[in-house]
Amino acid sequence: MYQFEYARAESVDQAAARVADGAQLLAGGQTLLASMKQRLTQPETLIDLGALSSLAGICEDGDGLIIGAMTRHQEVATNALVTQKLPGLAHLAGGIGDKQVRAMGTIGGSVANNDPAACYPSGVLALNATIKTNRREIAADDFFQGLYATALEPDEIITAIRFPMTKRSAYAKFKQPASRYALVGVFVAQTSSGVRVAITGAGNGVFRHEGLESALNADFSPAAIKSVVVDDSELSGDLHASAAYRAHLIKIQTQKAVTTALGQGG
Repeated sequence: MYQFEYARAESVDQAAARVADGAQLLAGGQTLLASMKQRLTQPETLIDLGALSSLAGICEDGDGLIIGAMTRHQEVATNALVTQKLPGLAHLAGGIGDKQVRAMGTIGGSVANNDPAACYPSGVLALNATIKTNRREIAADDFFQGLYATALEPDEIITAIRFPMTKRSAYAKFKQPASRYALVGVFVAQTSSGVRVAITGAGNGVFRHEGLESALNADFSPAAIKSVVVDDSELSGDLHASAAYRAHLIKIQTQKAVTTALGQGG
């Protein structure tokens, strides 16, 4: 590690002001600290959001749930409201990394980072969530903009994420064995406006799949997915899996997610 300034934020406004001056926000640190150790990023100042209790916690909000940005993965995985109302999101959170990562990592940090193989972006997108910041509210469809890119302005801070209730939700992930990131992860949600399917780990950031959504809107069953064509021309290929294999995994993981969702009844 190298020398840098560290400070704890006393308010969201103070943190935003420091970021505007060039500081880097520290949430759970599961990505940032590892990047700093490898000299992939070298911020001169870190502003820790950990002391801001207003940014953590889970509560009901009419027909939805609000999850604070600094809420740890483990709390999302075990919270009674989430496991009852959004079981797919609870399952997703419980499968992130290992116990240490789940104890420190935060939902806001993951969503803001938008790693192309991270789990949370698929849940946020499929569940048609709204990202709340210190300035505004951003629909999930507008938030994710490609590889590590989001709609956030440089000094904009995620404060919470609002998830509307769904009829069913489920997440299925084929893990990369070493990192436990998603080689392919598929989140399926039956929402008030129809089925939404979001895929992570397979492309240049999280994305929805129109063909899978259309098939499942017509027939919400694993069998409906068999005839869907998943084009591999824009999918990722690397030493872990070819684009063609990822296309195959997308269909398999979607079938698994639908099977799980059907088991929830309703």
